[in-house]
Amino acid sequence: MWEFIQQNIFLVALAAVSGGMLLYPLLRGGGAGGLSAAEATLKINREDAVVIDVREADEWAKGRIPGARHIPAGQLEKRLGEIEKLKARPVIVCCAGGGRSATACGVLKKAGFTQVFNLDGGMGSWAEANLPITAK
Repeated sequence: MWEFIQQNIFLVALAAVSGGMLLYPLLRGGGAGGLSAAEATLKINREDAVVIDVREADEWAKGRIPGARHIPAGQLEKRLGEIEKLKARPVIVCCAGGGRSATACGVLKKAGFTQVFNLDGGMGSWAEANLPITAK
């Protein structure tokens, strides 16, 4: 076995790196699946998914996905009771770029939400896809 590894060190390293890349999203988002803006739109329209925006109030005020619920990431654990009834529905979590929402997805999964998805790229990707944004 050691002889194989020595003779094929490049292939072994490539396998290790690719395996790590496959595991990274699971570790980062608590096992939450990532969705593109287009995939999120389909989930909203076809599966009645709810969007939870975890950005801060000043970010929320500048524009958001129509129909989204606002619960800042720092308040999510304390305010889980407000969204308890949504556990069986698909939940799409968004923030500005996808980092805070990935963490929030982990919180929701631990709280028993079964269908949790992170909006890849956050509101930035939503805006880039020219999807509707409201400030009302």
